[in-house]
Amino acid sequence: MATNVIKIVQVSPSTDSALGSLNSLSLPLTLFDLPWKNLPTMQRVIFYRLHELSAESFYSQIFPKLERSLSITLHHYSPLAGRLTWDAQDPKPCILFSQGDSVTLTVAETEADFSRLSGDGLRPAAELRSFVPSLKASDDSASALSLQITFFPNQGFCIGVTSHHGAVDGKEHEATKNLPVLPEELTPSFDRTVINVPTRREEEILGMSAKYRNNNIRTLKPSPAPEITADTIRATVELTRENIEKLKERVQNESTRPLELRLSTYVIAFAYAWTCVVKACEDDANRPVGLLVAADFRHRLSPRVPDTYFGNCVFPIGLFGYEAREFSEEDGFVKVVEILSDAVHGLDSGEIESHCMNYVGGVKKIKPGAQIGAIAGSPRLGIYGVDFGWGRPAKTDLVTIDRTKGFFSLSERKNGQDGVEMGLCLKKSEMNIFLSLYKNGL
Repeated sequence: MATNVIKIVQVSPSTDSALGSLNSLSLPLTLFDLPWKNLPTMQRVIFYRLHELSAESFYSQIFPKLERSLSITLHHYSPLAGRLTWDAQDPKPCILFSQGDSVTLTVAETEADFSRLSGDGLRPAAELRSFVPSLKASDDSASALSLQITFFPNQGFCIGVTSHHGAVDGKEHEATKNLPVLPEELTPSFDRTVINVPTRREEEILGMSAKYRNNNIRTLKPSPAPEITADTIRATVELTRENIEKLKERVQNESTRPLELRLSTYVIAFAYAWTCVVKACEDDANRPVGLLVAADFRHRLSPRVPDTYFGNCVFPIGLFGYEAREFSEEDGFVKVVEILSDAVHGLDSGEIESHCMNYVGGVKKIKPGAQIGAIAGSPRLGIYGVDFGWGRPAKTDLVTIDRTKGFFSLSERKNGQDGVEMGLCLKKSEMNIFLSLYKNGL
């Protein structure tokens, strides 16, 4: 079903004097921003169900409130209205906000089935792409954020968010109320001096990224989204609290070193879903596979980085050099748990410099065609708590995961109960095998 663009508007930060002054900003990218600067954009869609929502109500009430809320939010988070830029004389990019900058907001309509799109059932992966906007980007300049609001007549609406990964990670807070002064826990910190890492490490990361951009180190273009085959489908699966505890018990019974392991929900969910994917896609038992962990360093640096720090503060931890057969055998799940647990333990004992060197060295050893598993998102982000006044979202999906087989989204469960939900995209034949393995193993 087609999605029709109704209008495109530019939303600038509010200039309401009650909100305080608005200053220009220039924020240099740090070691934690640079690994992500050329990755595909982060794209998320959030569905809100409103039965019998008429066009009159949407355009006269809901859209104006959302547009106003965005303008107020941008006043406090002004870099999101700015752009990433890389002047010829600068050694690395920065985020620049100047008076008059704005965010592109697209308004669209569709007659598509809201219930199906916002459900957990199997559906074509490509369908969600029409509900997230594109992001303007060139080699030396890129928008930080763009938004799309899509109206489903008599069903509800969804908000599509596209952001440049070089600007922020998933931990940014949102201010959605008309408050003259933000509470402390929502007031962003733009202080880049809290990230104290030697310049040579940033140069290594930039050099590594150039290798995978045809030696073009000076570009801010995110990697383009690949074409999606017609048989690629999206699904959402859950792990209840009982499922997680059962899987933990399995690890404790089968591992030779159960007392050493850190059996967090993240580790258990990632390991279980990943081993099911490896088995479902087993066309070559000797094919190279690996894992990628996005580790939050806000609490691991000295001094500690404020929770309200604006920008990326996650760093990729690469676990490469494995073959599919190691994870597809009977003890594969426990083996992945041990690998991930050891990686988490290593985060607490190693300095960021050593993690940087290990990552750069590991990436150089990745074999062509390697299948990499990774998690995007976290239950701690509380994405189902994004309440704009219409209650909890009916569903939220991370569109970005359709780009790579083995990438998962992770969040709390939408019904508010304990546990997690995970999204993934696979070819239909692989998905059928995955779902069978996933359900039978619980």
